[in-house]
Amino acid sequence: MNPKIIIDLSKLESNIKFLTDKIKGKNLSITAVTKAHNADPRIVNLFEQFSEIEYFGDSRVENLKTYQVSSKKKIMIRIPMPSEVDDVVRYADISFNSELETLKLLNEAAKKQGKIHEVLLMMDLGDLREGFFDEGELLETVSEVVKSKNLRLIGLGTNLTCYGGVIPNYENLNRLAALKDKIETLHDLSLSMISGGNSSSLYLLEDGDEVLPKDVTNLRIGEAYLLGRETAFETEYENMYQDVFTISAEIVELKQKPSYPVGEIGIDAFGNKPSFVDKGIRLRGILAIGKQDIPVDSISPLDDKLEIVGASSDHLIVDFTDSGSDYHVGDAVSLKLEYGSLLATFTSKYVKKEYKGGRVNETTVPDTRCFARDATTP
Repeated sequence: MNPKIIIDLSKLESNIKFLTDKIKGKNLSITAVTKAHNADPRIVNLFEQFSEIEYFGDSRVENLKTYQVSSKKKIMIRIPMPSEVDDVVRYADISFNSELETLKLLNEAAKKQGKIHEVLLMMDLGDLREGFFDEGELLETVSEVVKSKNLRLIGLGTNLTCYGGVIPNYENLNRLAALKDKIETLHDLSLSMISGGNSSSLYLLEDGDEVLPKDVTNLRIGEAYLLGRETAFETEYENMYQDVFTISAEIVELKQKPSYPVGEIGIDAFGNKPSFVDKGIRLRGILAIGKQDIPVDSISPLDDKLEIVGASSDHLIVDFTDSGSDYHVGDAVSLKLEYGSLLATFTSKYVKKEYKGGRVNETTVPDTRCFARDATTP
């Protein structure tokens, strides 16, 4: 049934093994981030088999709920909403934080549940997403957290490249190391986790002028496992697969049509005024997938002679003119995914999943979404 995302578990397993072996030789712990594939149970099961991966991380409590039987520690990697602190404490062993008021609520929630909840404080090193930008505010918050009876401060972290595109390097990541030393001295404690970013920090493991500071003890890896590349410079690893995931979408119309609309051009369904290039009559096809399912600027046909010319909510419009293949209505067209389209596709309920390859034990981490929707469910 189309549209569908095809997941090659054998290729994914190969990616996980290659990159995990590469990282474990650097004395780093690994957090496998599960959000891009919406904590898909078969994919989670595959990661579960690698003992070198110590943590699962996700930005949604709903996803953390689905693999509570996993032996790996669970991390809430998005700053918690005050309204979800009870669930964060219930389903996450660790949460990343930057707001003192939320930390106070987490402490109260942990007290009610009879738990000690571990927290990591995020530092904004210039990417201007989450984290303390002011060092003084960070240190004041540390002083409050260490006095909390039901919170345990375990470390510091940062996020780079996801919003501002700032590249991690020795200089900015070493600021975490300096802050770690200052906090440990001021409060006579030991911080066990310095989480130095995501797949964009992987390039610092290569031989070169830039290196990962030795005090960085953890990396949060999602995209690199899934798409076979580091993300600071989008360098693809030769020993990894970049086609673990592909989309199959069905042709529902295929006709000769003008390439320039006929009539006065106004605003499209998404509030934009489109522009067009007149290429004359072209063989134009419609695939049964659209903006409701996938961001069209982060997909590309595997047949490089096809050209995506536009999309509406439910239709992807493709120019078939220059392809040497003989396409017909009902044929499937394969599309390559980028990170944004991968994320959206797994979120869409209209895109089916097809798995091939792999050695997954499907009973290891069951998918409990069907009965875990109630936020109060223990």
